[in-house]
Amino acid sequence: MKQRSFFLVLLIGVVSLLSLAGGVLAWTLQSSPLALAFGGSPREPLASLFVPKQSPVMISLLVNPDSLENLTQWKVSPLKRSQTQKDIRQLETNLLTWTGLDYRKEIKPWLGEEITLAVTSLDYDGNKNNGTQPGYLLAVQTKNPELAKEFLQAAYSKSALSGDSKLIFEQYKGAELITLTSPQPNTVLSSSAVLGDFVLFANQPKTLREGINTLQVANLSIKSSPTYSKAIETIDEPRLGLIYGNLPLISAWLGNVPSPENADILQTVTVSLSLQEGGIVAQTSLSGDNQSDSEAPVLTEPVGALDYIPSESIISLAGVNLPQLWTKVQTELTENSPLQQLVNDAVSRLESNLGLSVTQEVFPWVKGEFSLALTNDPNGGIPQWLFVVERQPVESVMEGISHLDEIASQQGLSVGSLPILGNNATIWSQLETEISKNVASLKTLVKGAHITISNYEVFATSVETLSNAIKSPRSNKSDISPLDLAVSALPQNNDGYVYLNWPQLAPILKQQYPLIRVAELSIQPLLDHLNSLIFTSLGRKNGLRQATIYFNLSP
Repeated sequence: MKQRSFFLVLLIGVVSLLSLAGGVLAWTLQSSPLALAFGGSPREPLASLFVPKQSPVMISLLVNPDSLENLTQWKVSPLKRSQTQKDIRQLETNLLTWTGLDYRKEIKPWLGEEITLAVTSLDYDGNKNNGTQPGYLLAVQTKNPELAKEFLQAAYSKSALSGDSKLIFEQYKGAELITLTSPQPNTVLSSSAVLGDFVLFANQPKTLREGINTLQVANLSIKSSPTYSKAIETIDEPRLGLIYGNLPLISAWLGNVPSPENADILQTVTVSLSLQEGGIVAQTSLSGDNQSDSEAPVLTEPVGALDYIPSESIISLAGVNLPQLWTKVQTELTENSPLQQLVNDAVSRLESNLGLSVTQEVFPWVKGEFSLALTNDPNGGIPQWLFVVERQPVESVMEGISHLDEIASQQGLSVGSLPILGNNATIWSQLETEISKNVASLKTLVKGAHITISNYEVFATSVETLSNAIKSPRSNKSDISPLDLAVSALPQNNDGYVYLNWPQLAPILKQQYPLIRVAELSIQPLLDHLNSLIFTSLGRKNGLRQATIYFNLSP
């Protein structure tokens, strides 16, 4: 397996272990008063001192995996306890598959409370003749440095004896570096050293030496970065793990290129994972949004338009003042940044599916509450779209609705009225000729429909979807759905939210993004427990865009 592919799987695996860790803790502690007090470690990653400022990404697990497994012995039925232990051990195995190491026998005896993995450079040697060669560094805290040294010598000696490799021992600035030359294809961590209470692994001696240099010169590390320091200051809760990344550099790393497309862009993201009942919360801070001031969230209570979105929807979005929100996305995100490209791609896909320029024909007049959802087709066909708009201000919304009716008519659709569940709906339909046994008949195809319910206008791509929205149990307040629970897990003051029903969404993503299937090889235990996730923006503080992601996990 190629080094880059291995580290991609390893990165995904570490994130998975962080997430599953939160799920286990949430599950085992949710019935205890300790659930309010325990969320992880209050410290930041100590290994950040080894990671250079220019690193694309750093991921740290701040809880020993065995501590998580031990927690499953408390207040958990034997059946569930066994499954969780199995999931954790499967992740441990997945993380080490390509190293040839046995976690239980070779790592557990000396493993401490932190595992930090970083991509330290896009091309460690700068040699254009050998392609792009990223630098990778793995820093593992040890509770027994001597035992860790014994492990290193034994593991590397074993690898050397199993092939045409040899060991090179090098003294460098007070540390002994061990390097396996001409390593076997699966020996990607070819260089290592024990420094203090950390065991360092790297794919090249140069990367390892750079980590040691970074430790000894204070202003070289990520920890000394003003952006990193500012982001850490915004995190006021204990954390299970931390992710810090430079988005343009991450994009370049994933694209296997030696430098970002626009080297002038500085956009970083910091993610802190902590415990919350029923799942885990990821607090994020985004820098580089072209703003330096603070901004309070626009919402102080849940969005009423979300009541007409069926709880089984695949994707649900809700917010207020769509033109203002869209302007923020376009102006505050750095031009050509990965995040802006992602948002623009999502909008383009939506416009392609609807055959309508929503940014020009819809966004400008949606100034009240709104919600948008991709829902399952009641007849088992392709997923359908549902859009709910608050009729406020009334004149502007009525003009917008009339304009959409005009567009439908200009596209050759018939615009008529049809009663649905006691209310008159406007239907956009198309007549087609259908021939069966030499007999022609007319077939009506519904392309869209909308209806006024209370203070909202509800749009849908089918009559069945519109009917489901009208009679949605959520609109009648007759039950508490997973969507309601997810919203309740977020801070009440926010800028709106995006909800993803993972079991429903996963099959669609696998069809459009093959990388999802590759990721599954490493994170299947996590995906087996993931029910949903919901994202919200919390405004801006000290120049950093704040957001929260809640992962709802089941035993």
